[in-house]
Amino acid sequence: MLVEAAWAAARAPGPLRAFFLRIAARRGQHVAAVASARKIAVVVWHMLRDGKNYTWGRPALHAKKLRDLQLRAGHPSRCGQRGAAHAYNKAGTRETERRGAAEGEAAYERLTKGWQPRGLRRARMDAATEERR
Repeated sequence: MLVEAAWAAARAPGPLRAFFLRIAARRGQHVAAVASARKIAVVVWHMLRDGKNYTWGRPALHAKKLRDLQLRAGHPSRCGQRGAAHAYNKAGTRETERRGAAEGEAAYERLTKGWQPRGLRRARMDAATEERR
């Protein structure tokens, strides 16, 4: 399930997508999906431990998805009443939330822009091959 969530996160704007794209460029999409799944597990663990919400979440989209699940489970429809999920019907709200997630993605890209692969592993491997010669 975590890998499926990672594939979904790779399609939506946000820091998890930026992480997926960074790993996919170096190692391939399947490795990036598994790495993203691990990152999701760590993020969820921290959220549960600290009792906080996901920083880059989209509250209106989350409320809409929860309401859709409630309706599928047989809850009454409450037609004509505006609940928490109503905000997702407004294009401005959707765009604002999407822009916020895109800002998180851009922040992650700025953070990791200058990162280089670690040289230590390569140096160790070179030293090992020199000793064998």
